[in-house]
Amino acid sequence: MPKSVLDEPRFRNEESAYEWVEARVWANGRFCPHCGVIGESGKLKGKSTRIGVYKCYACRKPFTVKVGTIFEKSHVPMHIWMQAIHLVCSSKKGISANQLHRVLGVDLKTAWFMGHRIRLAMDPGSNAGPLGGEGKVIEADETFVIKQRGRTKWEFNNTYGWMKVRDRRELVVFALVERGGRARAMPIAATTSDELRRALKKHGDTKSALMTDEWRGYIRPGREFASHESVNHSEEEWTRWDRGSMAGTEAVENFFSVFKRGMKGVYQHCSEEHLARYLHEFAFRYSNRIGLGVDDVERSARTVAGAVGKRLTYRTTHRETGQTGTA
Repeated sequence: MPKSVLDEPRFRNEESAYEWVEARVWANGRFCPHCGVIGESGKLKGKSTRIGVYKCYACRKPFTVKVGTIFEKSHVPMHIWMQAIHLVCSSKKGISANQLHRVLGVDLKTAWFMGHRIRLAMDPGSNAGPLGGEGKVIEADETFVIKQRGRTKWEFNNTYGWMKVRDRRELVVFALVERGGRARAMPIAATTSDELRRALKKHGDTKSALMTDEWRGYIRPGREFASHESVNHSEEEWTRWDRGSMAGTEAVENFFSVFKRGMKGVYQHCSEEHLARYLHEFAFRYSNRIGLGVDDVERSARTVAGAVGKRLTYRTTHRETGQTGTA
């Protein structure tokens, strides 16, 4: 008889869910989130004590594995959190707040907020390091997200030279994909050479070979990489073989195809201030895919491990520009 992963204890039992989260968050030893001391705490076992409460013998404060993570101050049971994380991590094109609301039996606002907390846990942060490296290839591309005034859905277009008109808002999404490896995606201010250079230098290793399309904004930043090859999409050139290596942007275009299908078919609408988190979600699933030996369970475990030190409040930074928006 096949066994469903949803039969595992962490999806049905609160204490098992806490133990599963503790094993990932405290993989290097249980630490106090208040004072940071490792190994100086004990579990409280009183009859009236909540599940998963520990007391630090250094600062004398109680804590649970929720403190200092995306779960902090959440009244949603931990086993419901585990179900939500598994659903988000196992859905290639994402899962909407409405569907989480129906499947989990939580309020729609709760489902929406849980989704954004999970996306925050998927954010690689500033310590993730650049993509690529010596002997590796990274592909870069950008797409445009357009919203017409009065419409609720986003539209996408890859052509250049859109005129700014009063009834349309246009956002630029930039993605960098390491062939056979991870992806990184974020909104940027424009497709100028300076803006593309800033994103490339921040998220890509200059020892890599860079692959782009013919957009002239890549010419100057491309000189700072080990090599730079481009293909001319305007003349129907998609790939080119030269001296045993392939020039092209098929990997990053594949990433964008999944992202667009998810945003148009599943999420349908997202406000500008939350776009960066949706990009983190799609980049995380791409970077932790089956092709790299990461299944749904391991992807969920990595999401829980990434929840440490990330609190999502109603005021949050977005778009890498330092602006603030309401979550």
